[in-house]
Amino acid sequence: VPVEDLMKPIEGLADTAMGPAEAKVTIVEYASMTCGHCAAFHKDVYPELKKNYIDTGKAKFILREFPLDPLATAAFMLARELGEKRDAVVDLLFSQQKNWAFSDKPLDGLANVLKQAGLGQEKFEAVLKDQTLYENVNKGRNHAAEKFGVNSTPTFFINGDKYTGEMSVADLDQIIAAKSAAKPSN
Repeated sequence: VPVEDLMKPIEGLADTAMGPAEAKVTIVEYASMTCGHCAAFHKDVYPELKKNYIDTGKAKFILREFPLDPLATAAFMLARELGEKRDAVVDLLFSQQKNWAFSDKPLDGLANVLKQAGLGQEKFEAVLKDQTLYENVNKGRNHAAEKFGVNSTPTFFINGDKYTGEMSVADLDQIIAAKSAAKPSN
């Protein structure tokens, strides 16, 4: 996928990038909040990715929404509502996924988890009724499917190359090392 196409955010849905803009390696992850593989990545691999590459300036990371179901769409909408806390809320939702996504009353579970992030019930309900945000999240999902062939989560693009499924720290180390050493194409 051409990197310049991949880096264009969806109108109305700003990217939240972690790491320096000028990093040699750019990782874009398409994830679903209700995907167990995505939760495992964020619990087991992402902390090492952040420590070894993002925090050291070697990589830039962007998480984009690719909800697999309406509950995942709702979770992303709510995370976006928390602005600068979005990434922390995404981490919280992935770490608590079993307590809301796979419960008998998932919306109640989601509301309870988000209370920890300071989102009250009134705001929770208002965000879920935000049709524009709902449409933008789904527009981003559809764009990824149509333009980049994303059809499962997690899907990663590392400097434009597509990788699907769970990745280990060792997988990322190997790919990032190769991308860091590669000369940019002109």
